[in-house]
Amino acid sequence: MGIDVTAERVIPLPCERVAAYAMDWRHDPEWTQGIRTAELTRPADGGGFGLGAEVTRTAYFLGRRIDYVLRVAGHEPGRLLDMVSVAGPMPMHVTYTFTPAPDGGTLARIRVRGDASGLYGLAAPLMGRKVRSSLVKDLRDLERRLSGV
Repeated sequence: MGIDVTAERVIPLPCERVAAYAMDWRHDPEWTQGIRTAELTRPADGGGFGLGAEVTRTAYFLGRRIDYVLRVAGHEPGRLLDMVSVAGPMPMHVTYTFTPAPDGGTLARIRVRGDASGLYGLAAPLMGRKVRSSLVKDLRDLERRLSGV
C-alpha cells in the first residue's frame, strides 16, 4: 500500500523569494517538520545543488529516528524541486512546486509519495494522515519564517 499526500498554501510573498528559501536544503531544519539535520552529501554534476545532487536528512517521525538520502531528480530554480529517495527506510518521492497565485503571492505545494510496504504497510493509513498534517505545518512554518511572524 502506498501513500500519496499533497498540501498547498498561498503565501503572500513573491514566488522567487518563497522558492529560493524553500528549495535551499540548508533551510530544511528551519521549516520542515521533524528534520533535525540536512547535509549536501553529493554535489550536482556541475557542482553545488541541482540535478543529481544528494541531500542526507536526519528526521524524527512517529517517534523514530529516520536517516534518508534524497537525490534531485528535477530542478527548475524558482519553480520546481523534485527529489527521490535513494537510501532510507522506504522508497519516497517528494515534489515541491511554487507558482504565482491568482491574487498575488505564491501557491506553494508539497507532494509526498511513498511505498509503505512491509512493516510500514500496516501503518500506511496512519502515516498518510501524519504526513499530511506535517506538510500543512511545514507550509505554515515556511510562511511564518519568511514573514518574520
